[in-house]
Amino acid sequence: MVTIPSESSGGVSEEWQADKPAPRRRKKEATQELILDTAERLFAENGIYAVSNRQIAEAAGQGNTAVVGYHFGNRTDLIRALVSRFHRGIEPSREALLQQISGSNQLRDWLECQVRPITKRFDELGSPTWFARFGAQLISDPELSDILLEESWRESPSLQQTVDGLLKCLPFFPTQVLPERTDCAMFLIIQMCAQRERALADGLPLIRATWSEMATGLVDALVGIWTAPVTPV
Repeated sequence: MVTIPSESSGGVSEEWQADKPAPRRRKKEATQELILDTAERLFAENGIYAVSNRQIAEAAGQGNTAVVGYHFGNRTDLIRALVSRFHRGIEPSREALLQQISGSNQLRDWLECQVRPITKRFDELGSPTWFARFGAQLISDPELSDILLEESWRESPSLQQTVDGLLKCLPFFPTQVLPERTDCAMFLIIQMCAQRERALADGLPLIRATWSEMATGLVDALVGIWTAPVTPV
């Protein structure tokens, strides 16, 4: 126990105990990161439903096969943790971009804010990455896609700002078409990232040389989606 004397009384008014659990906490955090890394890779390579918690634990070199459940609860909680981790990683980049384009009335600026923080994050992580292929599975499953959307909005408040800014650039956009275009845009972003991630992992030819160049082409396509004509029904 370490004591800290009070400046006003000259005596001891507070007691401070050295943070003895810190090494254990760091070990726990390192174990959690290892489990998340391993789960993300196995899900991407083998499919979410084909991988058990036991397989994740064994691949992570953990002797206790119940370690995944101990740290993350059930499968849904583990998936939420993976999505949350990725979006926490891209939030600073998106916030910085939003500051640069504040008040813009250009649709492309807001789409850049949606896309570039994602591609930048994959570039920062270096090849191989696995989250895009994992995300492509989530978006294709009705139940898992809800988890992806919920955690994305929860962990990335700036994402809502990009949507708000985008809609201000389309003041006459039919309300009933909004969910359709949103789904199209989301699928395109995730699937194109997954395609590039898979090509990098397998050593296949790339459509664009860099993640940044890929983002440029993707934004071009998204501008087309959002500005495409609407046929009256």
